[in-house]
Order: sequence, then structure tokens, then C-alpha cells
Amino acid sequence: MTSPPRRRLLRRGVSASLSASLALATVVAGTAAVVVMSAAPAAMAAGVPAPSPIGIPGRGATVPFVEHEAEYAATNGTLIGPNRLYGSLPSEASGRQAVTLDAVGEYVEFTLTKPANAMTFRYSLPDNSAGTGRDAGIDVRVNGSQLKNVPVTSKYGWYYGGYPFNNNPGDTNPHHFYDETRTMFGSTLATGTKVRLQVSSTAQSPTFTIDLADFEQVAAPIGKPAGALDVVADFGADPTGAADSTAKFQAAVAAGQAQNRTVYIPQGNFEIRDHIVVDQVTLAGAGPWYSVLKGRHPTDRSKAVGVYGKYANQGGSSNVTLKDFAIMGDIRERVDNDQVNAIGGALSNSVIDNIWMQHTKCGAWVDGPMNNLTIKNSRILDQTADGVNFHYGVTNSTVTNTFVRNTGDDGLAMWAENIPNVNNKFTFNTVILPILANNIVTYGGKDITISDNVMSDTITNGGGLHIANRYPGVNSGQGTAVSGTHNAARNTLIRAGNNDFNWQFGVGAVWFSGLNEPINNATINITDTEILDSSYAAIHLIEGATNGLNFKNIKIDGAGTYALQIQAPGKASFENVKATNIAQSNKIHNCVGAGFQITQVGSGNSGWYSNPPACTGVWPAPQWTNGGVPGGPVDPGDPTTDPPGDEGNLAQGRPVTATGQAQSYGPGNAVDGNADTYWESTNNAFPQSITVDLGAAKNVDRLVLKLPPAAAWGTRTQTLSVSGSTDNGTYATLKASAGVTFNPSSANTATVTLPGTATRYVRVTVTGNTGWPAAQLSELEVYAD
Repeated sequence: MTSPPRRRLLRRGVSASLSASLALATVVAGTAAVVVMSAAPAAMAAGVPAPSPIGIPGRGATVPFVEHEAEYAATNGTLIGPNRLYGSLPSEASGRQAVTLDAVGEYVEFTLTKPANAMTFRYSLPDNSAGTGRDAGIDVRVNGSQLKNVPVTSKYGWYYGGYPFNNNPGDTNPHHFYDETRTMFGSTLATGTKVRLQVSSTAQSPTFTIDLADFEQVAAPIGKPAGALDVVADFGADPTGAADSTAKFQAAVAAGQAQNRTVYIPQGNFEIRDHIVVDQVTLAGAGPWYSVLKGRHPTDRSKAVGVYGKYANQGGSSNVTLKDFAIMGDIRERVDNDQVNAIGGALSNSVIDNIWMQHTKCGAWVDGPMNNLTIKNSRILDQTADGVNFHYGVTNSTVTNTFVRNTGDDGLAMWAENIPNVNNKFTFNTVILPILANNIVTYGGKDITISDNVMSDTITNGGGLHIANRYPGVNSGQGTAVSGTHNAARNTLIRAGNNDFNWQFGVGAVWFSGLNEPINNATINITDTEILDSSYAAIHLIEGATNGLNFKNIKIDGAGTYALQIQAPGKASFENVKATNIAQSNKIHNCVGAGFQITQVGSGNSGWYSNPPACTGVWPAPQWTNGGVPGGPVDPGDPTTDPPGDEGNLAQGRPVTATGQAQSYGPGNAVDGNADTYWESTNNAFPQSITVDLGAAKNVDRLVLKLPPAAAWGTRTQTLSVSGSTDNGTYATLKASAGVTFNPSSANTATVTLPGTATRYVRVTVTGNTGWPAAQLSELEVYAD
């Protein structure tokens, strides 16, 4: 597949300001800021309590694992950190702390708090002198007995120099130290089981630094859907990975498209050396722990495993569903022109669901124009560049309930280069440890929503949340600048923002830039948000004016420098913004004077306003609290108000269950944003119900129910009722049972009005259907206007 011309991503280079001695110390010893622990076998790492980005109620991705940080586990190793200095090993660890093991018999031991049959752990090995990385192994022991030795490597980490970086240890600025690997235990381990990562040899690696372990209960493999084509049984793909299966997969998806049949990937590790190009087809696996696509071309390193839609200049692709498999790349360098992403091309009216993306350049970099893509329930780990980028005119598209960690650039990004990005949403995602740039960002764009996310541990040259007129092709002349209404509601930011080594001062946790041109034609609402333990400023303006800012119901707790760092003009209103634990006694740094206009609304503001503000010309060293909130883990509680404006479809991408399903028509189809896929209940077994978890109680006032708009779906009436609950235990009737008619002349869409009762769990119960002996819904949309 021929890729279109690609522009070089214009990231600011990282300067060579860190000394060679620091770089050498990091490469050889990997133990900056060490605190030596007792050698007693039962010692605990005694890490500094720090807020975790996992499990914050109602925010971020709903993950299937329980996370255990090494710094709080039993160990006889050495605690490193906390430290946020770019280029130090703990700076890239979750919570800025980890444990280094450097002798045979040293270990980190985790005690399970829930049953688990699988583990993913994050670790770092030193680079080798050639910059190609080293391979080693570490023992997994269960209740003291050896279970297996798990391979670990540093070949996917350790970059040097300035952007776009290299693999030369002789250069400056070492970074991107950590990697992750996963393993299954072979059986379910009970709560209370002790799982130990223990060094059995230092011959291949002198040190093993352990950051964390995620334990989960992986479900059994998903069987082949009825009527599906099988890439192995029907097309001869090799599940052992010994042979190149690229052509076999391409033949399978072509047949699936022609025959309108799902293409099934059974269990196996499949060698794929180039793009699998998909259009109007479903490619489904047995689950991301079982069906794995891997590989890279042996001689042409610009070709590697990836599932791509056709590019827009080739007509683009549409009606694609990718679900329940993993794409594990082999990308060890950053070459921006190489199309070696897990997912790419143009994918309109398509769904990416439960895909594990690791060791590719980007998880999903899609190039429009394209419309209505949903990425959901996925994991994106260990990328050399972005996690997701909506690029060149992507519209009405969403990333939701997705977990992103250790990207080499922006975690989730929208870049409206030359063609407008409109009405896109990043919701209920957890984005941790982008090694460069921002956790979540929109470069330009109109009517953008960034809500209900968790962003933590920004490393350098970026912040947690960024809204900006920056990067090529972002300007009002082409309609690509920031415009319309941008809503960023109910986000939590932890240890976000960090030093920019090009500027030599800190970037705020939430920051705005008008570099290409001022932001003048937008309303930007930042509401119901926590900004915790920011590395530098909490809120930051720079590089040209930003107007139309509204901050409401903001909690700032902990900032390494200022509450507000104002380096550009603008206008902002502040209502119920409360700040505590700001390092500088003068809470605002502002050298543009009256060029930045503050309007305080109401009497609820406290802890951040200074008049006159500071303008020293000297940037203070940050004072990191490391613990952020003294009590430890953060529970932001329920937001105090709803965000301004329409929150959109609250059900899209949210967890959903049903009392039954026919064949492969599962309940997830009813919340995937695609009206052409549908849930169908068990036939001839009324009543049947479908229940969606909104993640937090909302004043739900209407449902929009849909069936596929195709004319083949004739008029029918379903008898149904709606009930709601705040605890998934006790349900109250929101709408009594009545007939609801779906008619192709109105796009098979019906609206059900509700009383606006606070509801987290919404249940639709169907007792009859004049068109089919089952409940049927292609979309269950929930609104709280």
C-alpha cells in the first residue's frame, strides 16, 4: 500500500542542556536519586504516598486490571525517586518512583487483592553500548515457588539527542527508559497470593528497575462467530508466526468484504510484514491476549504490521470494525515519514474496539478527510510517537474508555492541519506518562470535547491538557483554528506539566497557545476539574493571546511554581476556582500586565489571585510536593455542576450489559456510535433488557433509540420501558411500558422523553417487537441536556 506524502512532525527539539555525566550515570547505573533500603527480606519499599491515576471514580478508563506500584510493595531492592528531573530514571516512572534490583535474589513482591490469571509489568533495563538494547529474563515466583522466567528487553527504549531522536548512547538527553511485557500464569491465583519478580542472573543485565505490575483476570478466548471466515482454517495463515501471513490476511479481509462476512482471527501469533488494508469488513479476534499480529519486513524497515484503511486520496475506507486482538509491533526508532502505526489510513463510520497496540510508532494515526470513527475499550502502550492522532479533517470521531501509557509524543491528539477537525471527543480515557509533549491536546479544531479523562505524569515539553493554535496548517483562513465551543469538563490532572528544555521554564498542567494566531473565535470552558500536584504552574498562557476562557469549579491542590503563569494576553473568567499548596507566595506570574484580563464571578474563588502579580524575570525552581494531596489517593467525588452546554451522547463507549444476545449481535453494538451495527437479544425469550453504565449519575432527560437505517429494516413497534438506578441495585421506573415505533422514513430513530432524574445506570426493557421475536437496538443514546 503506497502511503501519501507525510509532513515531518515539527516538534520542538530538546536541547543538550543535560550534562554528559548525568547521561552516563543514567545509562550505566540507572539509579538517580536513590534511597537505600534495608536488606531485610520482608522490607517494604516505603515510597512517598502519591495520588494514583487509576480508579478515580467516574473518570478515566474503566480498566480490567488492578495496579500495584513497586514502591509500595515488599522488596529488598532500592527505592529510586521521587524525582521529576528529565533524564533521570524515576522521572519516567508512574508516581515518579520505582525500585531497582541489582543483585541475584533481589525482588519486588506483590500481594494480590483480587484473583488474577495474568500480569503486565512495567520495567527498565539499561541500554547497551551500541544503543541496540539488551535482552534478559526475570523470574516470576508464586508464593515462593518458581513459575517461569519472563523475557525482558531494552531494545524498545532508550532514545538520545534532539527531536526526532536517535539510538546513539554517545549523544545527550537519554530518555524513554521503560517498557512493558505481559504474561499469563496458566491458572487463576487467589486473592492474597504473593507474586514476586526476582532476579536470577545479572549476566545479561546489571539492573532491573520495576515500576509497577497490573494484575487481571483474562476471560476465556472468544470463539468464532457464526458464519465467519477463519484466517487459519479458510486461508492458511500461520498461527505459529513462523511464516509470513500478510497475503493470507489480505485475502481473508477481501473475501470478508465481498461476502459480507466477519473475518475471524483465532488464537495465535501471526507474522504480518505490511499493512492489512481493510474496507467494509469486520476483523475480529479471540481477544487481545490470544490473537496477536506482529512483525516487520526483514529488509524494508518502512514496512511493518498495521491494519489500515485506504487513504483518503484513494477513496478512504468505511464501515470497518476491528475488535478483540492485539497489534504488537517491532519499532525501535522514530522515523516520522514511515507508516508503521498499528492503525492508520482513513476509516469513516468505523469502530476500533478492544485492540491492544504496543511497540508501533503510533497507536492510531488516521488521516482524513474522514468521519465518525470510534476508538474504545483499547490499550495503547510503549509507542515511539503519538498514542492517537486525528489528523487532516477528522470529524464526529471519538476516543473513549481507552488506556494510554508511555507514548513517545502526545498521548491523544487532534491536529487540524489544513482541513478542519470538527466535533471530535476524547472522553473517559486515562493517559499516563507521555515521554514528550502532552497527555491530551487539540491543535486547532471546532466544537471539541475533552471530558471525564485522567491525565498524569507529563515528562517534558508539554502539559496535561493543551488547547492551541499551533503547528502547520492551523489557522482561521482555512477554518482550522480553535473555534466554536470547546468543553473540557470533569478531568483530573495529576503531576502534569513539566520543564521545557527549549524554553528553560515550566509548562503548565493546563495550557493555551496562540503561536500561529491568537485564539479569538472560540469559547473554551474548563469546568469541574482537579489539577493536582502540578510540576510547575497549574494554568498557563503563552505564544499569543487566548480569549474566551472560562474556568468554573476548579480545584488546584499543589503547584510547583504558580497557580497562573501568564506569558501572553487574553481574557478569562474564574468562578469557584480554589487553590491550595501553591509554592510561590505570589500566586500569579504575569508580565503582560493589563493585557490579561481576569473576571472573577461570584464569591467562591480563593487561594490563587494576586494583585499585583509577580513579574520577576527569573523563573523559580519548582517545589514538588511529590505526595500532592497529603492523604494519598485522590477521590474527586461528584462534580459540583454539570458542564456547560450539551455533553453529547453519554452512553457512547460506556460499559453495557444485556440479559441475552443472538449470535454475535452483542450489547456493545448499541453504544458504539455506529447505527449500522446492532444488539439483538435472545430470540423468543421476552422480556429482555440492556443496561448502560454512564460512569456517574446524570440528570437523564431523554433517550434516542435507533435501528439500522437501511430500508431492509421495515417499520416495527417495540414495547419497552425505561428504568434507572444510581447503584445498579435498586431501579426506579423512568418511563412506563409503551409502544415505540421505528420507521425507515424517520431513519428508524425514536426519542423517549424522561423526567431528568439523577441516574447512573439506564436500563431499557423490551417485552415485544412486531418486526422480530427479540429486542433490537442499533444505538441506545442517553442525553442530559
